[in-house]
Amino acid sequence: MFSAIARVFASPDLRMKILFTLGIITIYRIGAFIPAPGVDYNGVQRCLALGNTDGGLYSFVNMFTGGAMLQVSVFALGIMPYITAAIIVQLLRVVIPRFEALQREGAQGQAKLTQYTRYLTLALATLNATVLVTMARSGALLGCEPGEIIPDDSLPVILLMILVMTTGVAMIMWLGEQITERGVGNGMSILIFVAIAAGFPGSMRQIWIEQDWRVFTAICIIGLCLIAAIVFVEQSQRRVPVQYAKKQIGRRTVGGTSTYIPIKVNMAGVIPVIFSSSVLMLPSVAMQFNQPAPGEEPSGIFVFLNQYFDGAHPVYMATFFLMTVGFTYFYVSITFNPNEVAENMRKYGGFIPGVRAGKPTEGYLAYVISRITFPGSLYLGFVAMIPLMAFVLIGADQNFPFGGTSILIMVGVGLTTVKQISAQMEQHNYEGLLR
Repeated sequence: MFSAIARVFASPDLRMKILFTLGIITIYRIGAFIPAPGVDYNGVQRCLALGNTDGGLYSFVNMFTGGAMLQVSVFALGIMPYITAAIIVQLLRVVIPRFEALQREGAQGQAKLTQYTRYLTLALATLNATVLVTMARSGALLGCEPGEIIPDDSLPVILLMILVMTTGVAMIMWLGEQITERGVGNGMSILIFVAIAAGFPGSMRQIWIEQDWRVFTAICIIGLCLIAAIVFVEQSQRRVPVQYAKKQIGRRTVGGTSTYIPIKVNMAGVIPVIFSSSVLMLPSVAMQFNQPAPGEEPSGIFVFLNQYFDGAHPVYMATFFLMTVGFTYFYVSITFNPNEVAENMRKYGGFIPGVRAGKPTEGYLAYVISRITFPGSLYLGFVAMIPLMAFVLIGADQNFPFGGTSILIMVGVGLTTVKQISAQMEQHNYEGLLR
């Protein structure tokens, strides 16, 4: 391992890119702990000491901000507005023909979609900043008294906080683009990875303090086995062979090549888990904003949601698993179009051996996708359930480090980044990262 790291830093170009990426990450982490203007830092720490921020909405959102949301910092919104905007723009390709046409235009169309994503990110950031500041002002954010986080809640201070937090999201987008252009890996993915990894030591420390050392050791061993299994599944793919017919163009013969269509077992990535987590988070948000007054009898809906949508309840777990499976099929159906792939193959003279071009090829690809997606959806549902099972078995919070959205993102981004580093090393000295 150390020899591989030494080979990475032996290349001047790659060394500069890695150091630049580490510098951007440092700026991002520093911004996560700089309080927004108008925020009383000591008041925030007193509210955090109350311990009213465990599980549910806080664990999920705070995971993507690397702890910045609960610090009410300038980067309190983190990367979540960009993730939401990117998912919305991708889903709109199915609804809006203009977006689908831009997707087919190549680099120019992708640049236009990226521009739309940025505009939508700023709009969502403004909305999220308004909600966050309102919750901090009333004390609902950290479960403390009104005015303890924001002593001066005058209109200019509130507007300045919203402006700074929205600008922080724009700054994070710019930092991510700088990593993509001048650093190593995809910038946005790297920042998400860093935000999640920042909470990893704290989660492990909490397990060490609250559980026996045997439980801690067992969790570490299970976590390593789980990471190995995720790497295996994420790298697994079904290769559909494709043969291109020979063509005579003048005196030249072109075509006649053999290739394949790589169909991954997990084509949907981590998006279905984010979808199902977000949908099941809505009851928690509704209960948080509709708490019964002291002495008031809670309504039937409130009792139902409080009883069945607790993370430890079997109904919640079963719903979470089934929604993850369903969203996996839904997302794969909108990202992989068998009709489009079959049409492109027919246009360029390609065919699957033993399958006729046109409708038979489309039906064959749809059949393969359906068969591959089934184990992929079960795999996603199982990984997403690991934090809930840990919550029941050992009393860990729902931000359990080994499982769910966090481990999928960390392993996926890690694999992609290592592949890019290896490819750049092969360009310089014909030797990859791992021999």
